[in-house]
Amino acid sequence: MGKPKRNAQAAAEESATPPDHLTESQSIARVVRAEGNHLYTCELPNKKPLLVELETRFRSTIWIKRGGYVLIDLASMEEERAPGSKVVGEIINVVRDEKQWRKQPYWPKQFGKYSYDDEDDDESTVGKMPPSNSEEEEEDGP
Repeated sequence: MGKPKRNAQAAAEESATPPDHLTESQSIARVVRAEGNHLYTCELPNKKPLLVELETRFRSTIWIKRGGYVLIDLASMEEERAPGSKVVGEIINVVRDEKQWRKQPYWPKQFGKYSYDDEDDDESTVGKMPPSNSEEEEEDGP
């Protein structure tokens, strides 16, 4: 059975507004890629890559996109981390309203105006159906 709808709504509302300030162990990071099992490779403003885990309350409730921003806490995993684990932190919040977050004094200057560089993709396929076999054959020729 899935999580109650109110839990999903509460998690979404929590992530809608940025906190007033960050602790020393917290930082904004850009999502580089999803690794599976609630693990994400993120990069700090200094471009250092980190492997972080999505906090339990956000699992199955919030979708994290590549190039999006998250708030990570590096101290939260120190006690729990298994020896030899590469996971160094936890995603404790997801930036949904980027405009609001960018107004905060702690927003890193290194993270420029746009969260995702569209130059990597020739054309977005969001919301489109995959090509049928007949379309593929036409493109490839006889």
